Formats: sequence, structure tokens, C-alpha cells
Amino acid sequence: MYVLIVPAVLPFVLLATVMGLSWWEDRILPVPPAEPAEAPAEAPFAPAAPAHLAELARVGTR
Repeated sequence: MYVLIVPAVLPFVLLATVMGLSWWEDRILPVPPAEPAEAPAEAPFAPAAPAHLAELARVGTR
């Protein structure tokens, strides 16, 4: 009879574990600063020129 309890309770144990880890992450772990002290300078995005496709070698059919 006790063997049937484990599969029935397992989803609730997993749910409680995930919820506990989520709470722990939100409440216990340190929060990163809202704004970094020095923002890294980012280079402006310039798209590369489109690549030219080489022509495929033509194979003659006879």
C-alpha cells in the first residue's frame, strides 16, 4: 500500500521543490545592481555587405 503513495505524492513534491527554489531565488540570492557603474561602450551595428554566391559549375546533360 505504501508503494502507491510515492507515485501519487511525487508531482506535489516536485512542485514544492520548484516553488521553494523560486522563492529562494527571489528572496535569498543577492540582487544585481539596477544600473551598472560603468556601461560598456558598444560599437554601432553595421551589417556586412551581402555575400555574393559563386556560380555553380554547369554540368552538360546528353
